[in-house]
Amino acid sequence: MCVYWNVFMINKRKIINDPVFGFLSIPNELVYDVLQHPYVQRLNRIRQLGLSYLVYPGALHSRFGHSIGAMHLMHEAITSLRLKEVDITPEEETSAMIAILLHDIGHGPFSHVLEHTLVDGVTHEDISLLMMQRINDDLSQKTKNGTHKPLDMAIAIFKNEYHKHFLHQLISSQLDVDRMDYLCRDSFFTGVQEGRVASERLLKMMDVRNDKLVVQVKGIYSVEKFLVARRLMYWQVYLHKTSVAAEQHLIKILSRAKELAKAQCVKDSEQAGKELFCSPALRYFLYQQVTVDMFAPQSEALDQYALLDDNDVLSAIKAWISSGDKVLSALSSSFINRRLFRGELIDSPLTDEQKNALNTMYAQALGISKDEAQYMWSEHVSTSNTYSEKADSIDILYSDGTVRDIAEASEILDLAALTRKPTKRYLFRYRLE
Repeated sequence: MCVYWNVFMINKRKIINDPVFGFLSIPNELVYDVLQHPYVQRLNRIRQLGLSYLVYPGALHSRFGHSIGAMHLMHEAITSLRLKEVDITPEEETSAMIAILLHDIGHGPFSHVLEHTLVDGVTHEDISLLMMQRINDDLSQKTKNGTHKPLDMAIAIFKNEYHKHFLHQLISSQLDVDRMDYLCRDSFFTGVQEGRVASERLLKMMDVRNDKLVVQVKGIYSVEKFLVARRLMYWQVYLHKTSVAAEQHLIKILSRAKELAKAQCVKDSEQAGKELFCSPALRYFLYQQVTVDMFAPQSEALDQYALLDDNDVLSAIKAWISSGDKVLSALSSSFINRRLFRGELIDSPLTDEQKNALNTMYAQALGISKDEAQYMWSEHVSTSNTYSEKADSIDILYSDGTVRDIAEASEILDLAALTRKPTKRYLFRYRLE
């Protein structure tokens, strides 16, 4: 038994009522204490679908709900694999459940927005790993000697450094429990029925061959539906034009706020003015250049990042409506009142002449400079692929023991259709009318 479990005498097994999968169990003390960590509880304050609620009003569910749902599916997957005599120890099960529980912990407010504006060169995957290491350090202090690291195995599985590769595949692959949960959950809360997948059947059809996940051939239709559902959900929900417009709008707001904060640090700047209203955590990232070198498991940057959630950003934007800066005020007001950037499909990248025309138009209409006018529009390319030849394949197991890639095994999906990466190029711009 894990050393950590012996420390506690209190029964911390709980049941959570999840709207998607029903009653979910917290199996032991270690999982419970991970759930109770402030880094994990922060996920309650971050929406799973970012700004998609502006398109689908029901899409207000949190990343915490997604994380516990994925953890539940991990338990179901391991239970199914054990019935097929796949060797998975209790400690490996707990570690795999913790790894998937923490897989999204590094996400900032509104998904990837901070990665494009306030944090330089740091991805949410980098921060997820740092946060996992920090939680590991914190929980180790609860052991008798303070040296046992209860999440070491979970981190190794997450990083694909554990010797059982299939456990990592359950967390991150082209048919993992992360994708199964978010497709089911996002479909449920948006009302987009095309995203529903047969997660229970997919999990029951899973097996392991040569340390790789496979799906029994009788589950091939569920795999095909899973891939089609993922394609439809990306273009109907995740990359919906209005959702992307809102994200580009938000990026411009934060970019402008960052520029003003930078100017205020230079006292003789023409843009220097009153300090922007924001929470201490948001101020940390607005008023200094935060780079990857500043992050570590024990660092001020990580501590401040862990305090950021959707509320920090939204409360700041509401206050910025009264900003003395015309650009920030206009962008913030239109965002809060859902006058989002208007999007239009374009066939090719904007030319220098077209960009200059946009800047001139907004400068004249709003009484701002051409440099400031660049915050009023955005050129963006959306792209997504259903299946990648380079990643771990989805393998189909036949009754004779042979294994074939889904791209070869499927009768309705071919490799060209699966791997094609359709793209859409947009011009998003501030509404003048």
